Amino acid sequence: MKANVTITSRGVITLPAKLRQALGLKAEDHLIAETTPEGLLLRPAVTLPVEMYTPERVREFDAAEQELAAYLGAKAPALKRAKQSKRKSAR
Repeated sequence: MKANVTITSRGVITLPAKLRQALGLKAEDHLIAETTPEGLLLRPAVTLPVEMYTPERVREFDAAEQELAAYLGAKAPALKRAKQSKRKSAR
């Protein structure tokens, strides 16, 4: 699909509605503009949400990691004995 667009004195380009609909573009979508040997290429930009952690949420992560470390530390002697048993039975 081809469409004529005009650039305003401020550099604003308006994409015709039919073109936006065909591409699934909506208000506030971001595009990446790059030059190619054929001219100007506009393509959708992929944006990913970023989660900002509060200090309280970071403390929750830290507590969970400590709990896991304690659990794994308690399991370590049993795992070591199990590995030794396997080695002895393999001989």
